[in-house]
Amino acid sequence: MNWILLVIAGLFEVGFASCLGKAKETTGMASNYWMGGFFVCLTISMVLLYKATQTLPIGTAYAVWTGVGAVGTVLVGIFVFKEPSDFWRLFFLATLIASIIGLKFVSH
Repeated sequence: MNWILLVIAGLFEVGFASCLGKAKETTGMASNYWMGGFFVCLTISMVLLYKATQTLPIGTAYAVWTGVGAVGTVLVGIFVFKEPSDFWRLFFLATLIASIIGLKFVSH
């Protein structure tokens, strides 16, 4: 169950990073709404990360949390913000995914 919470926490990390990206692109009230979304996602992500670390090792949990957030944020960047998706970027993204899966398998 805590692995599921950890992945959800990572998805909310993607949410707060994406909100920052959108807040940068907007002005006025729209920017304030995106910043509100940032704080909501940040809070949920941290609470879920805390809950997951109650039974998972902190080093593993933090690495997986940041990894899920990094992979998700790169994918949002490619698909939403039209960032480049060249071979090397996708190659290293795949190695990051493999590392996250590896941590899951070697953790007790």
